[in-house]
Amino acid sequence: MTIQRRRFLQATGAGTLAALAGCTGEDGANAQTQAESTDGSATADAAGQSEPSGDAELTLATTTSTYDTGLLDALNPVFEEQFGATVKTIPQGTGAAIETARNGDADVILVHARGAEDEFLQDGFGVNRRDVMFNDFVVVGPPDDPAGVGGMPSATEAFATIAETESTFVSRGDDSGTNKKELNIWEASGVDPSGRWYRAIGKGMGDTLVQADQSGAYTLADRGTYLATKDNIDLTIHVQGPLKDGPTILKNPYGVIPVNPAKYGDVNYSLAMAYAGFLTGPQGQEIIDGYTANGSQLFFPNALAEEPQFGQYVPEDWDGSSQSQEDLRFEHWVDAVVPEDF
Repeated sequence: MTIQRRRFLQATGAGTLAALAGCTGEDGANAQTQAESTDGSATADAAGQSEPSGDAELTLATTTSTYDTGLLDALNPVFEEQFGATVKTIPQGTGAAIETARNGDADVILVHARGAEDEFLQDGFGVNRRDVMFNDFVVVGPPDDPAGVGGMPSATEAFATIAETESTFVSRGDDSGTNKKELNIWEASGVDPSGRWYRAIGKGMGDTLVQADQSGAYTLADRGTYLATKDNIDLTIHVQGPLKDGPTILKNPYGVIPVNPAKYGDVNYSLAMAYAGFLTGPQGQEIIDGYTANGSQLFFPNALAEEPQFGQYVPEDWDGSSQSQEDLRFEHWVDAVVPEDF
């Protein structure tokens, strides 16, 4: 398995990783970061593990939005310096990132598709899931809004209207968290998207936004990547997500999950747990909270809470929780964390 992982990482060298990410080359979109050290940051000892050695290596499989926005450039160097470790990042769509971990080619995943995360946990490949942060999805398109969906309060109504008018829609088509959300919305709208107006391109979020811009098309985007790239594209938000009082169906929570060492004995479980602790501890949460691009906060941390949040560790329906209850939980995060003037 170790040999296989080396081959996998060699095959996904720096150039390939950039292509996988769909990064548009904005150098983090002039992102401003805050990476000051704070007391109470996570350590390997806090996870019940020994301190990683100076040559320790962590393989992180993650969604492209954490890469395209430059957030990992703010987080990973701080972790690496603190733990004397190297983080090898594989930016993919969430589906591909989870599959990479299922194959034993990653130590930890940072993704944003709770249904797929739950299946990963239920199948025994992941352990100790933690909430990390959230933002939302938005429906973006050309400023002249040919489908006339601007300001619609319903994402499903907007999608149905785009299909009815056969306005061009660019889909990531890559089994990412964004793509999974998009397909959920199409299903809820009663539309099976097909035809020349619907283009599935199999690209990351950055490339998808660029292609939608060049095609005068609509697409579904996570708000973070849109804000990080908006100065380089001519797309506007036509349907807001719940951060700006839009429909809760557009919620976008992120979770971190170490790979189960009982499945693969060569995973670096100690360092994976240290990374999960770093992201969800005071220092990582402060970096996430302070990370901006183009003057806007991209993600909102939600790992720290005085009251127990047991639902984050297990599949969402483990106790019979309904979707409406999960929506209410997300709405509580928005009310508690997102500034009114965001």
